[in-house]
Amino acid sequence: MKGQRVGYIRVSSVEQNPERQLDGLSLDRVFTDKASGKSTDRPQLEALLAFVREGDIVVVHSMDRLARNLDDLRRLVQSLTARRIQIEFVKECLTFSGDDSPMATLLLSVMGAFAEFERALIRERQREGIALAKTRGAYRGRQHVLTADQAQALRNRVADGGKHNKAALARELGISRTTLYGYLRKFPHVQT
Repeated sequence: MKGQRVGYIRVSSVEQNPERQLDGLSLDRVFTDKASGKSTDRPQLEALLAFVREGDIVVVHSMDRLARNLDDLRRLVQSLTARRIQIEFVKECLTFSGDDSPMATLLLSVMGAFAEFERALIRERQREGIALAKTRGAYRGRQHVLTADQAQALRNRVADGGKHNKAALARELGISRTTLYGYLRKFPHVQT
């Protein structure tokens, strides 16, 4: 029985074009996540893992599109190949089937390590660029999501002693819980 060719695409932001990653490849189904590589919340990857069956081939543009780091890459590849599902990385021209030689395992580790190293270099260059922009006065940082009045109202609601559901407050304000806690952390006298 011949399996399906199932594509996985991950783009870091909504503005990025996901079609370019597996353009021109014949695939039976494609799962696309729009999430940062460091995010563990990748619902389409979870859906793909639940969907694929023995004999299928998972096709990914490159290793860094699939995994957050080398450990994650190894875990995903081993999990898929243990289920007799092949995984093909287009950019690296590598396919893993579970019947791989020690050389294939070494290549997975080396290529994955290079991808992780490249991401670390990009983050370092980004931090250096931000530091230089700050010294020139050109970097203003991320814009505040809430106005000063909204932030004060949020702090007042939490400080009034009533137990407010933080997730509900965040939804009401159209912000994430992380952003909500960030606003509350700026003012330590407010109970979180």
